[in-house]
Amino acid sequence: MNMPLLKNDWVIMAIFTVAVLTAPLWLTPVGAGYPDLMQKFAIFGIFAIGFNLLFGLTGYLSFGHAVFLGVGSYTAVWSFKLLTMNVLPAVIFSILLAGVFAVVIGYLSLRRSGIYFSILTLAFAQMSYNLAYSVLTPLTNGETGLQLTMDDPRVLDGPAGQGLPSTQLFGIEMSGYNGFYFCAVMLILGFFISLRIFRSPFGLKLLAIKSNQTRMKYTGFNTRPYLLTAFVISGMYAGLAGSLMAVTDPLAGAERMQWTASGEVVLMTILGGAGTLFGPLFGAGIIKYFENIFSAMNDGRLHEIFAFLPDWLENIVVAITGEFVGEGWHLTLGLLFMIVVIFLPGGVVEGIRRASAYVKGIFQSSGDKDVALSAEKE
Repeated sequence: MNMPLLKNDWVIMAIFTVAVLTAPLWLTPVGAGYPDLMQKFAIFGIFAIGFNLLFGLTGYLSFGHAVFLGVGSYTAVWSFKLLTMNVLPAVIFSILLAGVFAVVIGYLSLRRSGIYFSILTLAFAQMSYNLAYSVLTPLTNGETGLQLTMDDPRVLDGPAGQGLPSTQLFGIEMSGYNGFYFCAVMLILGFFISLRIFRSPFGLKLLAIKSNQTRMKYTGFNTRPYLLTAFVISGMYAGLAGSLMAVTDPLAGAERMQWTASGEVVLMTILGGAGTLFGPLFGAGIIKYFENIFSAMNDGRLHEIFAFLPDWLENIVVAITGEFVGEGWHLTLGLLFMIVVIFLPGGVVEGIRRASAYVKGIFQSSGDKDVALSAEKE
């Protein structure tokens, strides 16, 4: 079962592109084929890919990446309010401004490493959250959140007519499946850039920093420019994800800068497999699936699922399962995370590798037996 084609970057990109663009077909049977959830898969996939470029390649754990998510959202909404409802300027401005914030925060935070770096990024995130929530109310609209109004000037589009306008890409409204496919294209581009970074000399230097930064410094290698570059690129990915949140729902709130949002992307990356290409995507998909599908299940739905069982057994199974879905979906996610961390430190990707190696071993054993039988007959 040797698959050398999967080592070719262009084959990987082709498979990934087809999988993303056909997502409505293969997600529908598992109940996740509706546009809103697929948009979340794509947006948080981008967020996790960007975070993985920092944490997965350098080992620097940031607890403040929600800052750039929030900056991207606020920037996009202001672009919609002041310039045009076309999403391209909003996305571009969000990426650039998130990059500027990442330069400042990264320059200061990267003066320390390890837990001290993590605490510094968390501090910046909480300061940004509180600024957005209170001090910068004229820019962020505080706890109410920044949203579109009828009085917005929109100098390129003109004021709104009747009702609030929708986000659009040269006349194509960014809602429903149109919004998903726009996010999907951004995800494909983001994955391609991530793939090229992984394969580049720059990516190898980041891995060397993760492996032994002290040894690199002893050889006279200055690691800070590479770390700062990785931090900025990672922040720009988060800014892109934030802008896409505003593209699909033109609203920005301070809650997107909370530490819980930063913690969520950490869980996604670790759950899927830090330092791998596909791991963060798996992690983002699993968490968002649990959040939107498992949390929506109730006893009625469970009775429908287990209706094939005898009534007495059905009631017992529903009573037990009901504790792990609906409001208890966090319990299921927590158990899954514990299992992965304990038994699969490399995340879901490691589990897939082990399973493929096991299957490969079975086929090899069967092949060896066939060869032995053929030799005996001869």
